[in-house]
Order: sequence, then structure tokens, then C-alpha cells
Amino acid sequence: MSINFEKAVGSAERALIYRSQRAEVLSNNIANADTPNFKARDLDFPALLASQSKRMTDAQFSLQTTNLKHIAGNGSAAEIDERALLYRIPNQPSLDQNTVDQQVELAKYTENEIHFEAAFTRLNGSFKGLIKALRGE
Repeated sequence: MSINFEKAVGSAERALIYRSQRAEVLSNNIANADTPNFKARDLDFPALLASQSKRMTDAQFSLQTTNLKHIAGNGSAAEIDERALLYRIPNQPSLDQNTVDQQVELAKYTENEIHFEAAFTRLNGSFKGLIKALRGE
């Protein structure tokens, strides 16, 4: 009998990938807070995870890259879907047309970090359960 890791760990692995991608986008926003005409962006995480979960259940096998030097497969999870990368609407316009509000970005980054830790804990628990099953405990 073989172990199906997709069923065993669920969507926690994909959640970690997309939470780390969202952290990159949010940190890019924070880094460009003083850049004139910079437009803040964010990932629509629930829509992105739902579309990827549907894609994974429909597909029998798909390649996923974790490094830019890997051979790209169709629909790689390491690539951000441009449809899910949205522009943030600012609460108050600025004179230099920059839409980054540092307090909002820091709050979103912190919230994303909490969700990342929760997904990591869930994934860790899944692996601990697999180890117990393999040991026969």
C-alpha cells in the first residue's frame, strides 16, 4: 500500500508556498514605500488557493518548481498567477502617486505571518501523524 502525500498533508503545503509568495509581495510594497508612482499589490489568497486546490484535484500529476533553475512545468506552483496579484486601493491618496500605506502593509504582513505559522503547524502535525502511522503507534 502506498502513501498518498497529497491526501495526507492536504492543502498545507500549497498554503505555505502561497503565504511565502504573499510575504514577498508585501515586503516589496514596504521596501518601495518611498518610491514615487509605486503601486502597492497584494495576492487574493483565498481565490488563489481555491483555484490551485481545484487544479490539483482535477490533475493526475503536475510538476512544481521550487527554484528558478528548475525546468518549468505547466502550471508551476512557484509562479504567481498574475490574475491573483491585485493592486491595493489606497485609503488616502499621496502627492507622489505612491499607494503604499506602511501601517496597512505591516498589518497585512503580520497577519500573513500568523497564517503562515498556522499552516506550518498543520503541516508539521500531518507529518507527525504519518510518522506515527509508519511506526505502528
